[in-house]
Amino acid sequence: MNAPLPVLSADTLASLRQQARAANQTVMQRVQEQFGLDADATLHLLAAHSHQPAFEMAALNALTVDFSQLNFNEAARRHCLVARDAEARLWLLLVDPWDSASRAYAAHVLGVPFKTALTHPADLAALMARHEEGLHAMEGVGGGMQVAQDSGAEALSFASIAEDASPVVRLVRSTLYDALKAGASDIHLETDPRGLTVKYRIDGVLSHIAHAPGLEVAEQAVSRIKVMAELDIAERRVPQDGRFKVSMQGREVDVRVSIMPSVFGEDAVLRILDRQALSEELRGLTLEGLGYAGIPLARIRKLAAEPYGMLLVTGPTGSGKTTTLYAAISEINHGRDKIITIEDPVEYQLPGVLQIPVNEKKGLTFARGLRSILRHDPDKIMVGEIRDSDTAQIAVQSALTGHLVFTTVHANNVFDVIGRFIHMGVDPYSFVSALNGIVAQRLLRVNCPQCAAPHAPSAELLELSGLTADKTHDYEFRQGSGCGHCRGSGYKGRRAVAEILLLTDELRELIVARAPIGQIKEAAVRGGTHSLREAALALVKTGNTTLEEINRVTLVG
Repeated sequence: MNAPLPVLSADTLASLRQQARAANQTVMQRVQEQFGLDADATLHLLAAHSHQPAFEMAALNALTVDFSQLNFNEAARRHCLVARDAEARLWLLLVDPWDSASRAYAAHVLGVPFKTALTHPADLAALMARHEEGLHAMEGVGGGMQVAQDSGAEALSFASIAEDASPVVRLVRSTLYDALKAGASDIHLETDPRGLTVKYRIDGVLSHIAHAPGLEVAEQAVSRIKVMAELDIAERRVPQDGRFKVSMQGREVDVRVSIMPSVFGEDAVLRILDRQALSEELRGLTLEGLGYAGIPLARIRKLAAEPYGMLLVTGPTGSGKTTTLYAAISEINHGRDKIITIEDPVEYQLPGVLQIPVNEKKGLTFARGLRSILRHDPDKIMVGEIRDSDTAQIAVQSALTGHLVFTTVHANNVFDVIGRFIHMGVDPYSFVSALNGIVAQRLLRVNCPQCAAPHAPSAELLELSGLTADKTHDYEFRQGSGCGHCRGSGYKGRRAVAEILLLTDELRELIVARAPIGQIKEAAVRGGTHSLREAALALVKTGNTTLEEINRVTLVG
């Protein structure tokens, strides 16, 4: 800072800004190259011209980065950051003093007054990387980048995003990075007349994250996804499916890609399968950890401990069926039984369990694999999903010949399962003889522990929920207002609820006789079966979730 700083005229600045845009640089990087200045000198030069405070690294280190105000995706894409100082004042850190778009976006997102300051791009990158990962974690990312190179996975780190020259590649990488940090299960890239809309599915619900203007940006982003998944970028008229891997913090993450043509171009859905995160989540997982307690917990454990027969778990896609089976198997996996699973895909490695992945391209279907499993002397078998008549028939026969079979099927409730099997051609007598019980499961978002507070639902909501004021005197209604911990949703995490049908002799006789479904339901209620709605209302009563959430997931009545 001892040498005099160069004088910049308005024309020179305008020319340098134009050159920076053409070279995909920041104006600060362009000025630094043009005049051969060091980072701090460049920073103070532009700060003086734009009449903004300059924050060097020492000043940045005293700030607290706030990604809850401006998420990583947008921060990386816009080269800006929101932080607070020791007096809790809000600052927008910019690397381009004339970045009016980021100022306007921050004003819209924050909704409160803030100050702006200028910082060098390299210092901003270092601050974000250190805040996000910590020094040791960043070393792990560096190691992970080498692993990624060897295994064909694309490395994701803040450094790789910030240093990439292509705005589209940076957009795709930062979207993947932020989705993984947020714990999203799916990323939706939707093309509309205005450009590209980015949404995440978190805790089973889609959330709007960002919008990138311009149909050209949308087209290039989808093409980038196609390149990563090794799909045909020239084909835009038919759906395409593929997959790729990314590496983050030294671990590999599988991403399944579905490309679908639309009116305005193409949409992409990226399904994230983070096996290591799932392994960490499931390690030591029990049915209690999923949220089961009391009578439902005892009933599922009873079904999982039977010496033979069939335990069916049903529900829509994403309702946690496989996770429940993993938890049940983990609790009974004591090493004294041969346990074999066949899954599509194998989502989590269970210790001491032989797990077989379905490979339909090679001819290994559920039915064929299940036949082979029976010759491998198993005691307990898990079939990831019953999709066809052959698999259903073999699973039932396996349960009738002394094996305990865990499996899933898609159905709305425990009573629809009966019809599904009969329609698949399974003999009703064999089915009910093999069946021990059915668990129909849903996942409900639970209130954020940081921002949940007492809340009185409106009379309209009570009526819509099938409740009256006189029936809710013992309810503890709570609702989250939205905070950084829950990304503004008011919910954090999910919990399983279920209706459980234990097969009794009375129910078996009614099913074989093809009695009306109403008569079967009456017998089930007498046997202690409670509906999904009753289980969901119990969570509302204790303040764990909201009426809006259970209305979204379960039927009223």
